[in-house]
Amino acid sequence: MKRQPKTRARGPRPGSIARVNGLSYGDLDQHLGYVLRRAQLAGFEAFHRATAGIDISPARYTALVIVGANPGLTQSALGTARSGAMAVADWMEKRGLVERHSRPDDGRTWGLHLTRRGERLLRELGRRVKTNDAAFAGRLARRELATLKKLLDKLTG
Repeated sequence: MKRQPKTRARGPRPGSIARVNGLSYGDLDQHLGYVLRRAQLAGFEAFHRATAGIDISPARYTALVIVGANPGLTQSALGTARSGAMAVADWMEKRGLVERHSRPDDGRTWGLHLTRRGERLLRELGRRVKTNDAAFAGRLARRELATLKKLLDKLTG
């Protein structure tokens, strides 16, 4: 029997957070981590809808935004493991989104700078993501959203 090649799914499977009628979830909804993970998956699904047709993941988008907001930032300052930072910097460079330039304050390190192509892509992605994020967050009243963000910051800080 011939095996079908595996294809990599981009983001969560559609419906991966949907409830199954008649299935008991026990006490899972009492676990904060479980509820947060379901919300994260819903956010990822919204992100993937917003960026359909563009080869970008939430982590790569985050790196692109950070580089755009901090020209000359070293890849190690991207806030991820060293190997992961190098991989995302390489990914952006191979697609012509960033260039590495030597840093005037330290010739041993390289700073990341968006190219014009990277700036254009970031503007396009920013529009899409903001529009979709507003619709996703629109399930909450403005006050609820502000409270949720404040509470989530409290958990992570």
